[in-house]
Amino acid sequence: MSSHREAPEISKDPVADSSDLYAFVSPDDPDTVTLIANYVPLQPPASGPNFFEFGDDVLYEVHVDVNGDARPDITYQFRFRTELRNDRTFLYNTGPIESLDSENWNRRQFYSVTKVDSAGKSTVLAKSLPCPPCNVGPLSIPDYDGLAADAVHQLKTGEKVFAGQRADAFFVDLGAIFDLGTLRPFQDKHLVGQNLFNYAGKAVNATDKTNVHSIAIQIPLHMVRRDGKKRVRAKDPGAVIGVWTSASRRQVEIRSGKDGSDVVVGPTVQVSRLGNPLFNEVIVPMAEKDRWNGLPPSEDKRFAEFVATPELGALLPALYPGLFDNLAALNETKAPRADLLAILLTGIPDGLIDDFQNNTGELQADMLRLNTAVAPTGKPNKFGLLGGDLAGFPNGRRIADDVVSISLRAIAGVTVPLVDADFEPDAAAALVEQGLGIKDTGARLLKKFPYLGTPFDGFGNPS
Repeated sequence: MSSHREAPEISKDPVADSSDLYAFVSPDDPDTVTLIANYVPLQPPASGPNFFEFGDDVLYEVHVDVNGDARPDITYQFRFRTELRNDRTFLYNTGPIESLDSENWNRRQFYSVTKVDSAGKSTVLAKSLPCPPCNVGPLSIPDYDGLAADAVHQLKTGEKVFAGQRADAFFVDLGAIFDLGTLRPFQDKHLVGQNLFNYAGKAVNATDKTNVHSIAIQIPLHMVRRDGKKRVRAKDPGAVIGVWTSASRRQVEIRSGKDGSDVVVGPTVQVSRLGNPLFNEVIVPMAEKDRWNGLPPSEDKRFAEFVATPELGALLPALYPGLFDNLAALNETKAPRADLLAILLTGIPDGLIDDFQNNTGELQADMLRLNTAVAPTGKPNKFGLLGGDLAGFPNGRRIADDVVSISLRAIAGVTVPLVDADFEPDAAAALVEQGLGIKDTGARLLKKFPYLGTPFDGFGNPS
């Protein structure tokens, strides 16, 4: 008996759901840019016997726009294939996995890398590259770091790639933020005396000691710049790239056909995408999320109204009375938030911030914009651009950037003076934060590609 289903409801597809996108000039190799796309988030380390993996039926893509039209000039496609060596066991591994071709490793994944240019020409760069296993535990995988290092592949065309499980480095107090916009440490500083809430305290990272599946690619800078230059100035429009990720499935899937196998037919359908962090989660209304996920960034003018009048910007004065009076007055004018439109949809034009711009033109599109001429800093500030660090979010996104707090401060009004010199942000706006940092993830970042740390193992992290 066969069953038929169309492509899944877009926002409920964890294997194909983009969870995080990072784009930054590589700190240890500043002539390259590193792009990291995360999928399958919130993985508990102890998840056997059916450990997490990429979808064999999903087309994963990382897109780069070099000329500001919000259409991909370079796309890297990743397709995965799963091999089962022993069909007589339920085990992921039947002994220690000491190499990527270990006979003890029962369920392995391989992937291909294809590069597509602006004209649609496809070039296969690599086939059958092995992923590392999931981090089962120290008996199953005595040297996980060594296996992961072996899974970093240098391509003949100059790129470096990795695909596999990593420790999730994103930090967010989901329990507090989605409980009516609560910010625990912010309350401690400003609201305890007003008795508005009775559960202020230390922030709790909802992603603590969880894993994720990452696709990472490191590319020589001249390969992603508009004119192919190895050296450009920060003011040069050709220094700025726009990056986003997507995942697609075939339109129709037939389960257990006549011969017992699954059949997929029809064109591929985009089921998720990601540019700026939190755009889909906090900006796009719930009723619009599936439509947004299925569209390319070039169509994002349809969602500009939600950036211009962010819902959270209206909620802050109500949730924290007396602390955001200036923001409330700005909201009453119903003037579009030109600062947020620039940050999220066009990039910041030259002249608003000294020695900085990441503008891609007038076309409104949700892309993670990176000025590739801004050198990495030796002492990164987790508040990125708002902390005076030009190499941080929203100029691309580094792994340790506190994108939640940066976004909250921008919505609270800190960035309004960029476009309106007469506006004075509320004192509370510059103090808004969730009270977390990279240390709260438990992840140990690497100093070299792919930068994300060793995934947490199931034996040592049973919860």
